[in-house]
This record gives sequence, structure tokens and C-alpha cells, in this order.
Amino acid sequence: MAELQKGSKKLLNAWAFYDWANSVYTLTIASSIFPIFYSALFLSEIKKVHAFGFEFKSTALITFVTAFTFLVVTFTSPLLSGVADYVGNKKAFMKFFCYTGGIGCIGLYWFSLDHIHLSLLFYFMGLIGYWGSLVFYNSYLPDIAFPEQQDSISAKGFSMGYIGSVLLLVINLIMVMSQENGEDKMQMMRYSFITVGLWWILFSQYTFYILPKGVSTGHKVTRAVLFNGFKELKQVWNQLTQNLRLKRYLTAFFVFSMAVQTIMLVAVYFGEEEIAWGTDGEKTTGLITSILVIQLVAILGAILTSKASSKFGNIKTLIFVNFVWMALCFYAYFMETPIQFYIAAACVGLVMGGIQALARSTYSKFLPETEDTTSFFSFYDVAEKIGIVIGMVIFALIDQFTGSMRNAILFLFIFFLVGIVLLFRVPKENTVIE
Repeated sequence: MAELQKGSKKLLNAWAFYDWANSVYTLTIASSIFPIFYSALFLSEIKKVHAFGFEFKSTALITFVTAFTFLVVTFTSPLLSGVADYVGNKKAFMKFFCYTGGIGCIGLYWFSLDHIHLSLLFYFMGLIGYWGSLVFYNSYLPDIAFPEQQDSISAKGFSMGYIGSVLLLVINLIMVMSQENGEDKMQMMRYSFITVGLWWILFSQYTFYILPKGVSTGHKVTRAVLFNGFKELKQVWNQLTQNLRLKRYLTAFFVFSMAVQTIMLVAVYFGEEEIAWGTDGEKTTGLITSILVIQLVAILGAILTSKASSKFGNIKTLIFVNFVWMALCFYAYFMETPIQFYIAAACVGLVMGGIQALARSTYSKFLPETEDTTSFFSFYDVAEKIGIVIGMVIFALIDQFTGSMRNAILFLFIFFLVGIVLLFRVPKENTVIE
């Protein structure tokens, strides 16, 4: 098949279709059914598990593994993206991570406490496959779309991912809730992991068939090429030290994003462990319903946040949203009933999508005039992932040593408070540091 021209509708749609393929991972595995399944493996009140020579609280263990995976992604993505650009075969890298993630999801079917290390390896594969493939997926955008097309096709990808992931989650929910007893529900959850892996791998084939291989250079990978991504990040850091507004904003983003991402990754584990749901069936239904509420309300939240930023300005809107997040941490500490959790889910939905979209667009607005925006956004992504690692580790340590996720979620209150203080220090106009 001949390569399609840059900007062609078929090429753009094929790129966006990968969102339909891979977004099922974030909703079913990362956010809803797997956290419920994982928590249900622990039948006793004291949820402990032995792994890597230590005894962990169940939620602390999965949080530590998640943090470690993000650490691996943080250090490998600049290295691999630099190599892929130089060699000109980013599709091969994207395929590798896609298949790694898909096989990891399918492998979760055999997840058990008796084989905890192999089970966690499958979980690791799914997580690193998703984030690793995103590095190359996102890097394709300037290759396949002209600047004036990028916003619209990116939004289309997001929409397709949202529809596809909700569709599969509803199917999985029907599978689980069609069963009467707990063991059968657990079996259906295992089948849902297989559906995610197959969906991801099979639907990505259209994207891989249409997307170009990349611009082949025929060059060999040298040590200099290998570390070129890190060299670019260092150059961005040097430029940041001379731009006061961007530097202060990025510092504030690093702090509040650390807390936001941590809450989003542990929310279902918190709801499963700390809320009095009643029966196991009510718990499963309630938690998945909460995830769907968050997804639906997030669309409204993103619209409201966008309108607020256009009227009051980005920084003022971010400050207000951080106040809401701070209040949610305080509220979550006292939550006990399902209705309280539903209220929290709706509030999280309102500020979740909004703060992510606004944080990125604010960063974009504050960038200096440069053609090398890719390096600046690579730095942004690395900062975000390092923040996730730190936030998850702190959360897991508090959960592990105090025995309560409530204490850990309350501690995140501090990050939002510091983030607000730092946002107040962001200058209205750009200031160049001599």
C-alpha cells in the first residue's frame, strides 16, 4: 500500500483510531474493574500480601508497583523517542508497547496471590505498554497532520477513545452483574481483562496498517543518539531558568499535578476499602457507576473550566480548581457512605478533565517563541510523570505505615495548598532572568 499524504483524511482518522483501541485500558484496567478485582482477592479485614521479601498492605503494594512503572516510563521515553526519531521506525516501537500492554492485560486473567510476582509482572506490562505506546502515538501527530489540523484531530481521537472505552466498560459491567455469586462475578472480571487486551491489539491493526513506518535514515544508533532525548531536556531546563513565569508555573504544576494524578490512580482502591457498600454486588455496581459518573461529568467540567479561564484567566481559574481539589481531600477523609462517594465522584469529574486540559494549555501559552515545542512538551510530560512517582510513593508509604488510605488522601491536601501558593507567585507578564 502506498503511503498516504500528510494531512489526508484517511491518515488522520487512522491515527485517531488508536485512541479507540487503547483507551479501554485506562477505564477498565486502571480505573474500574481491575481495582475492584484486586481488592476482592483479599477476603480478610487485614489486607496483607507478601511480595519481594516484605509484607505489604494490599493497596500500598499496587501503588508502589504503579509508581515504579511510571519511573521506568519517565527514564525510557526520552531515550526511546530519540532513537525512534533518529532511526525512523517509530511504528515498530509503538507496536512493541501496544502488544506488550495487550498481552499484559490478557495475562491478568491468571492474576492470583499465590503467584503474586508473575501477576504483578502482567500488571506492569499493561501499564508500561499503555504509556510507552502513547509516547510514539503522540509523536506521530506533527508527522501526519498540519498545524491547523492538529487540534481537531487530537480532539477527535479523545472523543473516539472516550466512546470506545465506555462502550467496552458497559459490556464488561453487564458481564459481571449478570452473575449471582461472588466467584462467578470474579470469573467475569477475569474475562473482561481478556476483552481489553484483545480489543486493544485487534483495533490497533487498522492504525498500524495505515500509519507510515517513519522516515528511514539508515543511520546507526550511537551513544550520542541514545542520550539525545536527555540532552534536549537539559537544554529546556537551561531555558526555563531564564524564564521566570514559565519556571514558576511549571513548579506549581509539578506540585498540584502530583496530587491530582495520585488521586485519580487510587480513587477506586480508596472507595473499595473505605466506603461501607453493603454486599459485594452493591460494591461492584457502586464503584463502576462512580467511574461512569466521573467520565460523564468530566465533559461538562472541561467545558465549564474552559469558559471560566476565558473570563477570569488561566491562573485564577487554576487557583480556584485547586481550592476545590483541596476541599475534596478534606471531604474524602470523612466519607463513609455510598451517597457521599457518589457526590465526591461527581465533584472529581467536574475538576478532573478541566485541570488537566487547562494545565497543558496554560503551559503552551507561556512557552517562549520557539520552533522546538516538542522538547518543551517532552519536558512537561517527564515532569508530570516524576510527580506521579513521588505522589504515589508518598501515598503508599502513608497507607503502609498508618494502615489507612484516609490519612494518605488527607496528606495530599498539603500539595494542593502549596500549589495554590505557587500559582499566586506566577507573574502576569513574562520576565526574563538575567
